[in-house]
Amino acid sequence: MTTQTPHAAGTPPLAVTIVSDVICPWCWLGRARLMRGAAQSGIDLAVVWRPFELNPDMPEAGMARADYRAAKMGRERSDALDAEMVRMGAEEGLDFRFDRQARTPNTRKAHMLIAFAGAAGAGRDDVLASALFAAYFREGADLSDDAVLIALAEGVGLDAGQARLAVADPELRALVAREEERGRAMGISGVPFFVLADRYGVSGAQPAEVWAQALPEIAGKRNEG
Repeated sequence: MTTQTPHAAGTPPLAVTIVSDVICPWCWLGRARLMRGAAQSGIDLAVVWRPFELNPDMPEAGMARADYRAAKMGRERSDALDAEMVRMGAEEGLDFRFDRQARTPNTRKAHMLIAFAGAAGAGRDDVLASALFAAYFREGADLSDDAVLIALAEGVGLDAGQARLAVADPELRALVAREEERGRAMGISGVPFFVLADRYGVSGAQPAEVWAQALPEIAGKRNEG
């Protein structure tokens, strides 16, 4: 189930690690732009996900989004940013429905579930991450809710019983914390952040046209050794 785009026969996929939070609109947009750029350039990608919590101190049950956004930036600026994201998302076929979001969730368990999915098979973390983004931004799903997370996992073919154990697993919780610390040690302070071929770091939701030019260059350098 590795996420792939068309590529030349015999060419190995380009490894891409996406450091992200599932409530980050720029991350959903950034992945869409990356995949469109890959399709344009004919580069096959093998995508994996690593955690970054935008709100590591968020209460475990989350909080009302209106209160969170008002405290963070004020209602007027929040509305303007949402409108701009809706416009940019539409350009990539993404339907941002901020009006459906009642709560801003704590995302630690979502990251634990993504880690579980990645261990279950290549590409399964990408499939689950995409489902989490869509559920949150299109439907306003509360990603703090265990039942919501387990249903989403089951919806992409993961075992519901194992997913239930995963969101309560202290080892997965510790793994997510270690991965976040590793990201900070690498100097990652914002997301999305992309690591390509385990060597090249790219920050931000770059336009698809930038990816279409950069991916073949990076793939070529990788093949050079």
